[in-house]
Amino acid sequence: MSEEFKTAGLLLRTVAKILDFIIIAAAVEVIPKAGFFAGIAYLLIGDGFFDGRSLGKKLIGLRVVSADTNTPCTFRDSILRNSTFGIGFLFYKMHWFGWIFIVLISIFEFIILLGSRDGMRFGDEIAKTIVIESPRVKQEV
Repeated sequence: MSEEFKTAGLLLRTVAKILDFIIIAAAVEVIPKAGFFAGIAYLLIGDGFFDGRSLGKKLIGLRVVSADTNTPCTFRDSILRNSTFGIGFLFYKMHWFGWIFIVLISIFEFIILLGSRDGMRFGDEIAKTIVIESPRVKQEV
């Protein structure tokens, strides 16, 4: 992987996470009994797919890499960095409390991300990962 990279902006990261949450919500609705477990599994390991990209990040052109080595995010890194959202998702079925808890976690992560010099949210700090813009591959004619 190239030594030079551009840290992903807040807007791109937010759009990619929203796309991932849409995928999770679809899994919960489409697969009645197992959808919740499929959703939490995707939430936790999604960034380990596609060379450090969840489907949302792949569509937007982002990649999660190790902050130390710049290697793509592993499934272990993905579980660590998304564990805060996973905890919130566990409380999803508890009507008001679950939704309020998810919103509070999202706000907490957002504030940490805004205050971070390196563009790292709390989950990134735990897993030692960063989100970068993925270089576009140009096809030669």
